[in-house]
Amino acid sequence: MRLTAAALALGFATAVSGAVLADEKLPPDQQTKVEALLKQEGFTKWKEIELDDGMIEVDDAIDANGKKFDLKLDPKTLAIVKREAE
Repeated sequence: MRLTAAALALGFATAVSGAVLADEKLPPDQQTKVEALLKQEGFTKWKEIELDDGMIEVDDAIDANGKKFDLKLDPKTLAIVKREAE
């Protein structure tokens, strides 16, 4: 019983710490490039830009028509690889 509780506690601690480390801020120079790309693509504002699971994620990007999207960008090319309407 003690082993099970210890294993669960360790698993929970790993999950919590992994979640904290998953989302990272972009370096300022890359942030600037992503923001320039978003403007070039017609987005007027967005909620958050972060690096998550090896991809750049943009939450709640709003285009010129007022439509809201979540975006995923390739961190090397900055190409939009996923555009999901909300």
